[in-house]
Amino acid sequence: MVPIKRIDPVDIQRRLLGHINPKSSPRPPVTAIFSYANQETKLPVFIDSDTDTEFIDYNTAKTLGLELQPVSGTQEILAIDGHTMYRAIQETEPLNMRIEGNHRETLKFLFIKSPSIPIILGNTWLQKHNPQIDWCNGKVLQWSAYCHHNCLNYASPPTQSVQDPQEIYPDLCKVPKTYHDLKEVFSKHRATSLAPHHPDDCAIDLLPGTFPPRSHLFSLSIPEQTAMTKYVKESLQAGLIRPSSSPAGAGFFFVERKDGSLRPCINYRGLNDITVKNRYPLPLINTAFDSLHGARIFTKLDLRNAYHLVRIREGDEWKTAFNTPTGHYEYLVMPFGLTNAPAVFQTLINDVLRDIVGSCVFIYLDDVLVFSTDPETHQKHVHVVLLRLLQNNLFVKAEKCEFHCTTVSLLGFTISPNQIAMDPAKTSAVVNWPVPTTRKQLQRFLGFANFYRRFIKGYSKITTPRHALTSSKVSFQWNKSAQDSFQKLKDMFTSAPVLHLPDTTRQFIVEVDASAFGVGAVLSQRSKDDKVHPCAFFSKTLSSTERNYDVGDRELLAIKLALEEWRHWLEGVVTPFIVWTDHKNLEYIKTAKRLNSRQARWAIFFTRFNFTLSYRPGEKNTKPDALSRSMEPTITDQDHDSDSLILPQRVLLGASRLELENQLRQAHQQYPVPPRCPPDCLFIPDALRSQVLTFCHSSRLYCHPGVSKTLALVHNNFWSTLSSDVKEYVSACPTCAKVKSSR
Repeated sequence: MVPIKRIDPVDIQRRLLGHINPKSSPRPPVTAIFSYANQETKLPVFIDSDTDTEFIDYNTAKTLGLELQPVSGTQEILAIDGHTMYRAIQETEPLNMRIEGNHRETLKFLFIKSPSIPIILGNTWLQKHNPQIDWCNGKVLQWSAYCHHNCLNYASPPTQSVQDPQEIYPDLCKVPKTYHDLKEVFSKHRATSLAPHHPDDCAIDLLPGTFPPRSHLFSLSIPEQTAMTKYVKESLQAGLIRPSSSPAGAGFFFVERKDGSLRPCINYRGLNDITVKNRYPLPLINTAFDSLHGARIFTKLDLRNAYHLVRIREGDEWKTAFNTPTGHYEYLVMPFGLTNAPAVFQTLINDVLRDIVGSCVFIYLDDVLVFSTDPETHQKHVHVVLLRLLQNNLFVKAEKCEFHCTTVSLLGFTISPNQIAMDPAKTSAVVNWPVPTTRKQLQRFLGFANFYRRFIKGYSKITTPRHALTSSKVSFQWNKSAQDSFQKLKDMFTSAPVLHLPDTTRQFIVEVDASAFGVGAVLSQRSKDDKVHPCAFFSKTLSSTERNYDVGDRELLAIKLALEEWRHWLEGVVTPFIVWTDHKNLEYIKTAKRLNSRQARWAIFFTRFNFTLSYRPGEKNTKPDALSRSMEPTITDQDHDSDSLILPQRVLLGASRLELENQLRQAHQQYPVPPRCPPDCLFIPDALRSQVLTFCHSSRLYCHPGVSKTLALVHNNFWSTLSSDVKEYVSACPTCAKVKSSR
């Protein structure tokens, strides 16, 4: 180590690496590109944590053609043993240095003679930039927060020493001034620079024994060739791609955008087929906006170059290689088209905003919605989100953001306080949809319409004639029935109601209806204005088996399917919700001594919910409107309009065991209970043990469980040989022997 001592009194000590033999020069940790007078030179850079300043070798300075200027006071460079090695009296003019593609800064270097070490960066530089270095490969993996704000702003060629402020910070006239202190989060140039590596980098793990395919070149038109040349040049300058020697190579082509411009696309289907899938979940659209209840003001943020702000995991870049007529390249950042790209980005953005997701932020990939109950709180929420994005090297498109709105469009929906509706732009697309002429066109239309089925009453009924035409077993003939159904659905889109966001603190109302072909339901709530507003619609076409159910079972099935569909809202509510049905005979389930196995399963499922079943005559129960009813129940008694609780599980089991328990009571009058019978167990006389085992194992209620489960079912009973009798009974069961494999 080399102390440096100035000759004048205000001198500070500096240290430098000791004299190094040129024949045994160490391997430099990193490489940097230096630019001066429109010339670029690549040089090895050595880092010494025990040196206070930066140095450049005399011959290196001459090669670069640098102009030297005197320093304020001579600086004496000392060796470890204290003798003077060199007196530095000159330094360079500001010199541009670029490391790892886009880390750029301007430095002055002290001029010394050190032919074996051309460039040395000292402790001052280390403390400012705090790089995380891969010493084996000579690469910088991570930079400090200072670098993200000052050194990583530039993705353009290093010869451009001055950036246009208008390019760095776009027009912020649409951005409220309260957020102008975070203007860097709107920077275009920072969004196009190469991001540092991160724990959430996009990994491309391949299935064992597979290898990425190599695709052929696509023919490009003259406009496409021009667009390709521009795209490759800009991506190389930004550090997003680099020349590749990878054995893999995907095809490169273009698709036309709505505005007529060309979007570059890479055919990664072959790579995606052999990639281990990342199953990180995306938010469910059906329940995505539940957290917005009570929100009155919204801000929508659109992230800029979102996928390109995520790096490809180091070592996986070669797998993203693609072919163009002018060369072979690979991505350093996550491109569009990778199978795991959505999951990787959702992971990243969730990690960045994890502690506030659901409370004031909703995220779906690069769409961020901030919501609040009042303007003052909303400004704080938006400021927190913007700051968090900036701190994590994520940037926002100012021109596409919407600030402090009472109504906002997101993911095909229009959101307003406590309400959600279909986006008018999407409904107009349905209204103007041409009549399908092929099965594929019909499938595309039904797929689009199905996205909004929660807004359409009786959706299954309306679409049934057209669903039949999607089958390859049926010839595609667009008849009058299909045209009427097609037109009716388009009309329903224009008149669809505005749905209210569910409030789990208020009482829900579930209206159900069933016919011979389908079931339907409406979920509603009574608002503060004492009016019932719909929250969601549900409908389903019955299968061939379900159509054979009797009327009562179809009505009961409608309740079951509705509760399954809205379980996330209805299960665990404090206030019991109401189920309205026009089939009064459902009340028999509360008093029936015997239930079939299907009803028994459903009744057990119903015990998870806290609700009352209320009869409502058919003429009043018009809202569900699921399908035209082929059978109407006969109503002879109007005296039972009161609400009644659905059958609890204990009542169901009691009804099923009633006959057996009567026999046990009679047997206990003849057979005394032995003294060793536990007080919390029921003694079973010898004459009834076979019936108990039959009930707990072979009855349709329990469906032949194994030894352990059968023992659990009879654990409240007692007789001396209970365990051995259960094992013997199960092993001798002929049904189990037929359907269960031996172990």
